[in-house]
Amino acid sequence: MSFDKHHETNKDGNRILIVDGHPIVHQGLSYLINKIPNLIVCGEAKDANNALELIKTLKPDMIIIEISLKGLSGIELIERIRLQYPKLPVLVFSMLDELLYARRVFQAGAKGYIMKHETPERIVEAICRVLLKDIYLSNKMSMIDKSIDSQSIGFSSLIELLSNRELEVFRLIGQGYGTHRIAEELCLSVKTIEAYRGRIKKKLNIENINKLVHYASLWVQNECQTI
Repeated sequence: MSFDKHHETNKDGNRILIVDGHPIVHQGLSYLINKIPNLIVCGEAKDANNALELIKTLKPDMIIIEISLKGLSGIELIERIRLQYPKLPVLVFSMLDELLYARRVFQAGAKGYIMKHETPERIVEAICRVLLKDIYLSNKMSMIDKSIDSQSIGFSSLIELLSNRELEVFRLIGQGYGTHRIAEELCLSVKTIEAYRGRIKKKLNIENINKLVHYASLWVQNECQTI
């Protein structure tokens, strides 16, 4: 896709804000974007609060967000952007499997979802489409609404009952994080994490913490295998 032939740009190019907690991602993605005519990275935020501050001051034309952030999650950040800046397009750029998270981020207000292992050409295509106010869907993601099959029956379908924050806590449990570590990662109290953990067990019909850790670990392993 030749972006400069399809879009009337700002004097200084379309300004993109990257929100990701990993400096190496900022560096690599910035290098890729800044090589494209009419695109420029105007800022880099490490978390949601930092991103909201930079949106006010930098006034970007587009936001690229990782779902997994310290404190406020990427999905919650997308919801806030939609409320405060409804015309500001958001692209999710994540290692987390799109089939598990895409529906949630689109409901929150994102316009596209692309995974970090995709080729530079695909990443550029996703950025350009979202800047054009279009929706970016990978071939895999375009089948989301058709993905209710035999694998959706049972435990995997129960995952859909979890709220965005509960899903995030469940994922961290599966990655081997203890309660205190999860609280630190999400900038929440231990008591709050314990409350989330209790709600997760209830929704997933899991009897005790050992089984919760077991099922969360299996779910994370399955998630990683799809990447």
